[in-house]
Amino acid sequence: MKAGQWDPTQGKIVINDIPKPTPASNQFLVKIHSASLCHSDLITSLRPSHPVTIGHEGVGYIEAIGDAAKDRGFKVGDAIGFDYFIGCCFECEGCQVHNLRCENGNSQLQGFAVDGFFAEYAVVDWQNAVVLPEILDMKKTAPLFCAGITSFHSVDSCEMQEGQWLAVIGCGGLGQYAIQYAKAMGYKTIGLDISDAQLEQAKKVGADAVFNSMTNKDYVDEIKKLTGKGCHAAAVYSASNAAYAGAPKVLRTGGLLMIIGIAPKGLDFINTFDLTTGAYRIKADSTSIPQRMKKAVDFTAKHNIQPDVSYNKIEDLPRMFDDMLNGKADKRQVVIF
Repeated sequence: MKAGQWDPTQGKIVINDIPKPTPASNQFLVKIHSASLCHSDLITSLRPSHPVTIGHEGVGYIEAIGDAAKDRGFKVGDAIGFDYFIGCCFECEGCQVHNLRCENGNSQLQGFAVDGFFAEYAVVDWQNAVVLPEILDMKKTAPLFCAGITSFHSVDSCEMQEGQWLAVIGCGGLGQYAIQYAKAMGYKTIGLDISDAQLEQAKKVGADAVFNSMTNKDYVDEIKKLTGKGCHAAAVYSASNAAYAGAPKVLRTGGLLMIIGIAPKGLDFINTFDLTTGAYRIKADSTSIPQRMKKAVDFTAKHNIQPDVSYNKIEDLPRMFDDMLNGKADKRQVVIF
């Protein structure tokens, strides 16, 4: 089968012919329908010293079911989406927090340490999977299984009430999802970014206002005026330390700073006095665990929330990777198999 792989010796993405995988007893063999490229896929340091299939956002159809995965509510032919953790026990105390905290298994990330979803076929631990509602367009649903679910969890955990203001900082794929979820939950949204193209996309998906925090030096004052006292929550979907440093400025007293983007350095702006006196609060969220996945998928289907994507072939993956690396991708890039 064809697979898009990171080749560490060449330092680039290549398309290779590799053997079709065989599922273990607790796994499904999945015929991949589509897979999407995420900014996290640019992190090459997590990959081994041999070629590995990239991609951790995918959807497809069950082609075969391992013996231990039978009678679990799935059948051959089901359209499914799935998380990208493999090898964990899914049951221990650590796995109830995050599957990378598994205390019993050998948890690994598909698309990084082991083969992922930019391939014609993949194996998936059955505990990771969920049957997709028919209303969801399979060509657009792959990003849901990282960007979408992360965005849903983060907005859903912001402790907001209808009519309150959410600042979405970083209006790429995750931020655009977050705006749609926030609007569906009845919140008002402000998009913040340094890219006018991303801000245009934010407006298209429903942002009530957008600000370029690089070119508009008065954006904080304008946000305070628009919202009355500042936003009730600010969710940071950027991996930039500068984006995090500016986030508390748009919050009202007692507002919530939601951490999602993984910054390269620690957050040195955090002041313990500010936290103890209630200037703002801090939470974080992520793709999380499979037990939380169905709520996000059902909400997405109910409100028909899907991203703006560009369609590609597997042969386009090297170019897609370079476009994202060079900041040329303003939509979620999807490979259709």
